[in-house]
Amino acid sequence: MAVMKFGGTSIGTAPAMKRAMEIVAAEKNRDVPLVVLSACSGITNKLIRIAEKAGESCLEEAMALSGEVREHHHDLVDFLINNDTRRKSLLEKVDAYVAELDVLIKGVDIVGELTARSFDTFCSFGELLSTTIFSEAMQEAGYEAVWLDIREVMITDDNFSAARPLESLCETNVKKAVKPLLEEGKVVITQGFIGSTKDGKTTTLGRGGSDFTAALLGAWLPSNEIQIWTDVDGVMTCDPRIIPDARSIRVMTFTEAAELSYLGAKVLHPDTIAPAVKQNIPVFVLNSLHPEAKGTVITNNPVTLEGMSYGGLVKSIAVKKGQCIINFRSNRMLGRHGFMAKIFEVFARTGVSVEMISTSEVSVSLTVNESVQLEELLAELRKMGDVEIEPNVATISVVGDNLRTSKGVAGRIFSAMKDVNIRMISQGASEINVGLVVEGDDVSKAVQSLHHEFFSGNETSGIFETPANKR
Repeated sequence: MAVMKFGGTSIGTAPAMKRAMEIVAAEKNRDVPLVVLSACSGITNKLIRIAEKAGESCLEEAMALSGEVREHHHDLVDFLINNDTRRKSLLEKVDAYVAELDVLIKGVDIVGELTARSFDTFCSFGELLSTTIFSEAMQEAGYEAVWLDIREVMITDDNFSAARPLESLCETNVKKAVKPLLEEGKVVITQGFIGSTKDGKTTTLGRGGSDFTAALLGAWLPSNEIQIWTDVDGVMTCDPRIIPDARSIRVMTFTEAAELSYLGAKVLHPDTIAPAVKQNIPVFVLNSLHPEAKGTVITNNPVTLEGMSYGGLVKSIAVKKGQCIINFRSNRMLGRHGFMAKIFEVFARTGVSVEMISTSEVSVSLTVNESVQLEELLAELRKMGDVEIEPNVATISVVGDNLRTSKGVAGRIFSAMKDVNIRMISQGASEINVGLVVEGDDVSKAVQSLHHEFFSGNETSGIFETPANKR
C-alpha cells in the first residue's frame, strides 16, 4: 500500500482536484492508497486572516472572508459532482462546516480574544472541506472511497499550532482504524496538518504538517512508499524561480533531502524525512500537473542508488533569503574556555535560532532570520563585546553527499563565485554542505554562476537521466 499526499496547489481548483482524483485512480490499479490532503491552495491563509479579523473584532470582514471560503468549495462541488442528490447532500455538508466557522467567528468576536486553541480550530476547516469534497467525488466516480477524520487517529499533545503526535497511541489507532480499511481494498481519504488532544480539542502540526502526517502514517502502517504530490517535477537542482532551467533530481539520499529542507528548499518539510528514514520507506516527490514525469525518489536503498554515484559533485543549491549577520568581537575570547558557551546562552535565553556560524579566536559571525526580534539579544551581547549587524543577506548552501571529502569541489565553488562578495563561509560538521552568505542583491548572480558550474555540463547527466527511480 502507498501513502499519497497532495498539497494545496494539487487540489486548489476543480480541474486540479479532478486531476488528483485521476492520479489516485491510477494508483488504485497498482496498489491500495491512503490519500492525505492539504487544504485547497490559499484557503489556510484565508482562514488565518478570518481568525485574526475575528480576534480584532472586525466581524464584517471575517464573515465576508468566510463567505469566500464557502463560495470556493461550492464551485468545486458544482464542477465535480453531477448527480443532483449527491450534489445537494455535499453542499449541505459544506454549508454545515462554514456554519461552524461562522459560529466560531462570532464567539471570538464576542470574547474579543483569539486563543491558540481557537486559532487551530479555525485552521482545521480547510482540510475538512477539501477531503469531504474529494471523497464524495471519488465515490461518484465509482471508487470505494472512505472519508476518515484524522482527529480520531492523530492524537497529539496540547501544544496548539505546533502539536506533536503521541506516537505509540497513534500507531495503535492506525493499525486498528486505517489498516483494515486498506486491506479491504478501500481508498481512505483523510486530512493532513490537523489532529486532536486526548480530550478531543483540535490541534494543528504547524506549517508543512501535511507532509509530516503523510510520513507518519506511512511509517505506522507501514507503507511501501510515500508519495508527495506538488506542483514541481520533484526536488530541483535549484529554486526554478531563480534558475528557470533548474532540473529535477532523479534520486537522492535521505541525508541530502533532510539537509536541503533545513537549508531552505521548499519541497519538503524537515520533519517529513524522519519517519521515512526510521522505516527506510522511499519518498517520491512528484508533480500533479505532469504526473507522467518521474520526479525524485529519496531513499537509502543501495539498489536504487546503484549507478547514481556522482563523484562528490553537487546535487542541489538551496537558498534562504531574509537573513542578517551578527558579527561579535571580544578580545576576552582569546584563549578563554567557556566564553563561546556564554554567547550561545544568550541566544538560548532570548529564543533566537542560529542558522550558520563562522568563528575565529576573537570573533564569531552568525546568521539569524531577519524577521526575529533582536533587541534583547543585541543588548545582552553588547555587554560582552562589540556587535555589528549586516542586514539583507542570504545563505546559499551547496549540497551533495561526501562533498567535504571530494577534491576540487571547493575550488570550483569559489571559482564560480569570483565576481560575488562572500560575507561568510561555513563548512564543518556536515559532510554534504558548503554554506556561503552573500548580500541580498547578489543572490541571483551567485546562484546562476554556481548552477552553471555544476549543472550545465554532461558530467552530471547520470544524476538526472538514469532511470533508477521507476516505481
